[in-house]
Amino acid sequence: MNFVRKIASAFLLALLICINQSGSTLAQTKRLQTLDVVQRWYALSLELVRHTPTYTPPVASRALAYLGVTAYEVSAASGVLTSLAGQLNGLEATPKFEQGYTYVEAIVMQSALAASAQALFANTGPTGQRALRRLEETLRWEVAGTVPPDIRERSETLGKAIANHIMRWSETDGGAVIENLGFPEKFKLIQGEAAWKPTNVVALQQMPLLPNWGKNRPFAMPSGATCKLPGPPTYSEDKASEFYKQALEVVTAKQELTPDQKAIARFWADDAMLSPTPPGHWISIALQIIERDQLDVDKSVDVLARLGIAMADAFIGCWDGKYQYNLLRPVTYIRRLIDPIWEPFINTPPFPEYPSGHSTQSGAAAFVLTKFFGENFAFEDTTHSKDGIKGRSFLSFDDAAAEAGISRLYGGIHFRAAIEHGIEQGHCIGAFTNALRTRH
Repeated sequence: MNFVRKIASAFLLALLICINQSGSTLAQTKRLQTLDVVQRWYALSLELVRHTPTYTPPVASRALAYLGVTAYEVSAASGVLTSLAGQLNGLEATPKFEQGYTYVEAIVMQSALAASAQALFANTGPTGQRALRRLEETLRWEVAGTVPPDIRERSETLGKAIANHIMRWSETDGGAVIENLGFPEKFKLIQGEAAWKPTNVVALQQMPLLPNWGKNRPFAMPSGATCKLPGPPTYSEDKASEFYKQALEVVTAKQELTPDQKAIARFWADDAMLSPTPPGHWISIALQIIERDQLDVDKSVDVLARLGIAMADAFIGCWDGKYQYNLLRPVTYIRRLIDPIWEPFINTPPFPEYPSGHSTQSGAAAFVLTKFFGENFAFEDTTHSKDGIKGRSFLSFDDAAAEAGISRLYGGIHFRAAIEHGIEQGHCIGAFTNALRTRH
């Protein structure tokens, strides 16, 4: 992300604003600095996701979606892009640039993303709060420079108005308040051999994570139940059954894991509190492409908003399916019927198995990114490089999504049906995001 900062300093931007309000060089410099603001707020948000306790994958997807909509609506405020108001469920018209008045888009963007990030990560710890304040102070000075006070104040006021509008909208979606880290204090577990059972001894995780998340208001699709699943194979303990065969496949896969398959399982694990989580991983991929290909600010906020929306809807749709089928995890079935001391390669998450969240959200992400960038779009993913994990290269987004999905079978935490049907569900959900109109 350093290439942007090398192009224009805050002093140069302020000087150009004073010299030539309409020149092409000024316009280019302003847009580049606006993109820098977007990149730096996203970078901090991905760090906050991994350091804020309530930020499990569904919660992270929600925050990243609202952050993306905020950035997008700033670009739409000038009329360059088509507003998502009236297209996203419940989003009413957002504040715009007033005709006859001058605004600095970088200041509007900085003000909007600062307010949104502070609202979305209000429960982060003291270190995170300091980081939020520090970035706001740094960027506020950088983008303002010697901009006349009336223009600066007008731009900051508009940015806050856009953010506040979107944050008020977010409060009505059903996911704004996370209690007890997302684990219900009271929940009646469904009984039965096929039903989900707790998979570890952690006291908090004897209840499943966010059982009502599938009822949240989606962004682009009509409801969490819109993209119906065909269902997993019929539960059976018969060794000739499809269900038993899929469980045996998980056992065999672990026995025969190659070094590359182990690396795949670890690369896509994206555990909460240890990573930016699965939705943050895909946002990281988009940010890497934005920097590599030097996309302009309009394309950048467009793809980041679409990607965030698709993944947030994917977690709502996936969670609707998880609590409809309430299927047990492989470790529960395998220990009871195949190997009483069997252990998965990676930790089993504390919620029902079907469908795979990794698969649904990766399918949605790949569907949106393929529509945006095209098929056979090769890229390298270095999301975890700072954690000492080697990057991986892919020939297409579908290639990456397929690997993310199968990583869960290698990890021993999903049956094949959950992976394959999850990818299909993600495609269905992503289609609603692809239908959004962003260009006039």
